[in-house]
Amino acid sequence: MTEARLLTVLLNYRTADMTMKAARSAVAAMQGLDAEMVIVDNDSGDGSFEALTAFVEGQSWPHVRVVASAHNGGFGAGNNFGVQAGRADGQRPDYVYFLNSDAFPARDAIRLLVDTLEAKPMAGIAGSHIHGPEGDAHITAFRFPSIASEFEHAMRFGPVSKLLANKRVPMDLPIRTFPVDWLAGASMMIRQDVIDEIGLFDEAFFLYFEETDLCLRAHRAGWETLYVPASRVAHIGSVSTGMKTWDRIPGFWLDSRWHYFTKNHGTLYAVAATAVHGLGGALYRLRARVQRKPRVDPAYFLRDLITHDLRALIARKSSAHPVSQPHRRPS
Repeated sequence: MTEARLLTVLLNYRTADMTMKAARSAVAAMQGLDAEMVIVDNDSGDGSFEALTAFVEGQSWPHVRVVASAHNGGFGAGNNFGVQAGRADGQRPDYVYFLNSDAFPARDAIRLLVDTLEAKPMAGIAGSHIHGPEGDAHITAFRFPSIASEFEHAMRFGPVSKLLANKRVPMDLPIRTFPVDWLAGASMMIRQDVIDEIGLFDEAFFLYFEETDLCLRAHRAGWETLYVPASRVAHIGSVSTGMKTWDRIPGFWLDSRWHYFTKNHGTLYAVAATAVHGLGGALYRLRARVQRKPRVDPAYFLRDLITHDLRALIARKSSAHPVSQPHRRPS
């Protein structure tokens, strides 16, 4: 039987030193596989491309190369660029593996994803168990967002969460390989057959919701997405995006959320999702004020969410091109 061919795409944005560490881990995990890796510098403009090129040349890795995108179109666009660059040998890969620059696969992590997809022909996507540097599990297995999940998340009230438990977006992590709706893209493998059928990441998403959308399109085409807990990947998280230090929700997150709902469920559904989020959020804030609980959302989150979506709705009605252009990530 012919060995499955793999293309690993490692995306860098101004994290060259971290990307070098991720590349070392990925190369070790690719041993024994018919695999090549493309490191994409996503128009960092800080010398990352030159540093990464010199690093790879110094390692004498014949199956790894560095390419530079002409502009930073976001997470999906950068990964698409790597997929389109393809393997240096010109062969079509059977699988494409996406790895974040701050993610470090264990030695068998990539092989286990390949083996899972090889063994399960109806599975189109497989993702790893992601954990922090100290081994703490990251929640990276999810249900698709919905009107009900928007209310549950915004309300933050035990009885409501219990009632809507099967609608909550974050899932209890499975202890064995198990179908989920979608996975975080920090360590995700997809069949080339799925890409050929549904396409690559939607580049209208600058950052966030692009993996959710990709998995939803695969689901609608009849492909399963599997969470594979035996495939373990250490992940620092939010190194490029700065999410952990957000004082205020950025426009590109709001753009991505609105685009996800309108694209996949229609404008009325998106409006309803925002309306119930606003209701749930208002009720939570009232309860938090009475109970003197600290703020958990970024400043002005609810106001920014509702204002953004009202503007997007007005623009959608008045424009022949309804999708707003995503805000660019601050430098």
